[in-house]
Amino acid sequence: MNDKLQHPKLTFFGAGSMAEALLRGITAAELLPPSNIVVMNRQNAERLQELQQKYKIMPASTDTDKSNALRSADIILLSMKPKDAAVAIRSLKPLLHPDQLLVSVIAGLSIDTIHQLLGNAQPVVRTMPNTSSTIGLGATGISFSEAVNENQRAFAIAMFEAVGLTSVVEEPMIEAVNGVSGSGPAYIYYVMEAMIQAGVELGLTPEVATQLTAQTVKGAAEMVISTGENPGELRRKVTSPNGTTQAALETLDRFAFQEAINKAIHRCAERAREMGDAIRAEAL
Repeated sequence: MNDKLQHPKLTFFGAGSMAEALLRGITAAELLPPSNIVVMNRQNAERLQELQQKYKIMPASTDTDKSNALRSADIILLSMKPKDAAVAIRSLKPLLHPDQLLVSVIAGLSIDTIHQLLGNAQPVVRTMPNTSSTIGLGATGISFSEAVNENQRAFAIAMFEAVGLTSVVEEPMIEAVNGVSGSGPAYIYYVMEAMIQAGVELGLTPEVATQLTAQTVKGAAEMVISTGENPGELRRKVTSPNGTTQAALETLDRFAFQEAINKAIHRCAERAREMGDAIRAEAL
């Protein structure tokens, strides 16, 4: 990797929770010195000051500072809200030079739509991380446009590996990543809510029900990771014939639990495509 991409200038266009998760990971892993990182948003100067105090990065609050940060960046990370994406990306068009790398964490936003908004085939990395990135346990799908070179590709992967696991996928699979892991933590939290509520109904205190549920979910995930076994096989191993677990699983089947999860993931992926279509419509 050349010196420029060992220590590139990185500008965050958007300063929300995912941007902060990546900031935390990048600075903790010492991928970049904080002086090489600039953060900007539309108008929340207090948020920029907060991030400056926590991570020692450089805020860009004025229009001049923002333009300079975008022009001089080697990498621009797009982390604005989907509804703001089309306008924001169009505003980049007169500021970019051909070898600047754009990295998107915006749900539904395709590489092709970014190219349409810019009017050129800028190097683009499209990603779908999840909120567990905020504690370094994220799961991110990542794909690349043809113009992304090997050094850019390596640095982009390193950024997301700083906040968890990264899987390289073909871009059409990013919506599937969104359905499975992008929104996945919410499904698990929903199941946990139900487990805690049932525990309380059966007489446990909320504190004990929460502790037992959280440890159970953590342990089950670690079993899959550490053993390498299929979750279905692990489930079968703990399901004794005519036992308590079988009775519980039969009840879940009666209420079409597995089908509901499957349909939820498909709907999530479909909604990501709908959001992308809305952004694309603004690009046309």
